[in-house]
Amino acid sequence: MPTPDQMIAAVHGYVEAFDKADPELAVALFAADATVEDPVGTPPKVGTEAIREFYTMSMQTGAKLHLDGPVRVGEDYAAFSFQVRLTMDGKTMTVDVIDIFRFNADGKVAKMEAYFGPTNFGAAE
Repeated sequence: MPTPDQMIAAVHGYVEAFDKADPELAVALFAADATVEDPVGTPPKVGTEAIREFYTMSMQTGAKLHLDGPVRVGEDYAAFSFQVRLTMDGKTMTVDVIDIFRFNADGKVAKMEAYFGPTNFGAAE
């Protein structure tokens, strides 16, 4: 099982991937058979290629992540609250999100779930 420090480092690596607009940095955090459900309720992206395609598209919006507090870890899970700033339809927006990562024994993200909905979108200041 990954240590709390390893899981926290993975979350910071995820934020860094968006800062650098580098989908490969994000993909490297995930297991080959991982699932990404972003947002929860949408069809999961399964496996490296689907996850790469998703993060490539996400980062093309200029999305940047800003943590809203400490990463919370328990067992093989990490949860974190953050705000996304991105451009959609020519408008700069914010989205308040909570992500949950579940890690495998190798310390890779096996499952990612993003929690947000229509009430979490706002105009950037």
